[in-house]
Amino acid sequence: MYRHILHIHIPAFSIAVERVCNPELRDRPVAVAPLHSERALILSVSSEARKEGIFKGMPLGKAIKFCPDLTVLPPNPGLTEKASLVLTKMLIQYTPLWEPFRPGHVYLDVTGTERLWGRAKDTASRLRREIKGHLRLCGAVGVAGNKMVSSIASTIMLSEGILDVDHGQESSFMAPLKVDVLPGIGHVRRRILLEELNITLVREIAAMDMGSLKLVFGRQAYVIHQRAVGIDPTPVYPPRIRPTVTEEMTLPRDENDDRILLGILYGLVEKCARQLRTRALFPRKAGLVFRYADQVEVTRQTTLPHGSFWDLDLYGPLEKIFLQACQRRLGVRFMRVWFRNFSAPSSQLPLFPAAPPDAEKKTLVTHALDHIRGRYGDEAIKYGRAA
Repeated sequence: MYRHILHIHIPAFSIAVERVCNPELRDRPVAVAPLHSERALILSVSSEARKEGIFKGMPLGKAIKFCPDLTVLPPNPGLTEKASLVLTKMLIQYTPLWEPFRPGHVYLDVTGTERLWGRAKDTASRLRREIKGHLRLCGAVGVAGNKMVSSIASTIMLSEGILDVDHGQESSFMAPLKVDVLPGIGHVRRRILLEELNITLVREIAAMDMGSLKLVFGRQAYVIHQRAVGIDPTPVYPPRIRPTVTEEMTLPRDENDDRILLGILYGLVEKCARQLRTRALFPRKAGLVFRYADQVEVTRQTTLPHGSFWDLDLYGPLEKIFLQACQRRLGVRFMRVWFRNFSAPSSQLPLFPAAPPDAEKKTLVTHALDHIRGRYGDEAIKYGRAA
């Protein structure tokens, strides 16, 4: 059965929402970035800022030098999340099969809804009008037989409009596009395709034999070839709520001293642990992300065998995987820590207490630190290793 997939795409969603709240931001170059450091990376840019040479991932200080008129807004996750919920409530009236990809990007499977809403393209047109009329947000909609092609179609539109890729035309649609539109073609593979194989277009990948593809993509060769001819069997997945506690930091300067980096890691764990204690949650999974000065990003995660929300219990496993992963001499520029897969602390007392004799003292000290930070701020008091 041929599917009908819509991809709703509202470019620079966080900026679009801010402009609804503050119309003075319209037609100005706008970017979203943390304001605590000139080295912080741009998270989102408006089309006006993009025309000035500003791009996502650019250091804030460099962006301001490029464009002195740039308006920089701090991230406002609360407002973005609220707007996403309002948008979602509007969209799910049309189908129970919907998947939020990221803020401002939603997939809808409208297969079998023709009697209710008409053709898929008519549904897309109606949705776009409702989003613009009720939310004052301008977006593009891609219509196709699968998620990948609908997403690429909506991206090509850039600002607003509808692009409908007819059944059977997916390969022809993909053929003239640049290779970097394909999922799985990152910066490194794109460079290999260009420099070693002189390949720049999707149709050239589609024409390659499987042996040549395996040299570049390994086990992913078949999937990449399928994508190059417009085939994507991935279903629209209903959303899963997976709460996460996270903290991150852009370092004031590139750092390769393990002692300093571990201190920063401990400080991030401290902040997360305090949130976990406030919400009475035990995480079972922890992870970290750090980025070197050359923008190479490293991601690691680990399972926590024992439920706990105390700083030292959470820090140990993360310290171990950080030291294993951070092997380059290049300085680290950014670090993030996260915890998820939560359970509630058990109220049942163990038959044979395993807590060390000084556990109660550590608990009292931690509660005292939480009280001081709650009253005077996170920077009011720190352990020496996090200072």
